[in-house]
Amino acid sequence: MSTSLLQGTLDLLILKTLAHGPMHGYGIAQRILASSRQTLDVQQGSLYPALHRLHRKGLVISEWKETDGGRMAKYYSLTKAGKKQLAEELEEWSRYSTAVSWVLEG
Repeated sequence: MSTSLLQGTLDLLILKTLAHGPMHGYGIAQRILASSRQTLDVQQGSLYPALHRLHRKGLVISEWKETDGGRMAKYYSLTKAGKKQLAEELEEWSRYSTAVSWVLEG
């Protein structure tokens, strides 16, 4: 699988996760892991560069907030552009996964 496909998939997973509301990085990784039934374990070395990339593109914003445990953490949330990008990428993913299924089913 190509790096750009993996990168694009991670970006999509992050955008979809943030559609549920603002989250800090650890929370994003935990939600992806739980939602994927413990299959997709996103490491910090991949997660934070992806979050920074999405931030530079204007798809997410961040702000420092206090966690439930009383610590400060950077919380990320979708921008209007991020919501639009998510909708476009979900449509593209649906077309792509359907096409792959057709090939695999022969």
